[in-house]
Amino acid sequence: MASAKFYGTGRRKKSIARVYLTPGTGKITINKRDIDNYFGLETLKVIVRQPLAATETADKFDVMVNVRGGGTTGQAGAIRHGISRALLQADADYRPTLKKAGFLTRDPRMKERKKYGLKAARRAPQFSKR
Repeated sequence: MASAKFYGTGRRKKSIARVYLTPGTGKITINKRDIDNYFGLETLKVIVRQPLAATETADKFDVMVNVRGGGTTGQAGAIRHGISRALLQADADYRPTLKKAGFLTRDPRMKERKKYGLKAARRAPQFSKR
């Protein structure tokens, strides 16, 4: 840990998270708000903390996140991806652990585009014989 700040970009669906790790006590700040104030659901908080728990660095780094776009679940996934990438910058020895858990893989699932002649991506107009 030669430098003081480690950076990682995380993405999921329409959400983009910019994550900064600094050596500290384990405080997680998202958009200048505490994680407990930002996410209401406990499952989303668990998702965000997964990479830190897997590498046993929960109390070694302070996490500062700027996240925008998408919904709460997408944002939580983006933050998890960003934290994982930032941890790699901090120490490359975490790579096998994070890779095995699947935190380094960008989730490719996106919203399917609406097609012409349809009401949504696959939803067809209601059919009537008469």
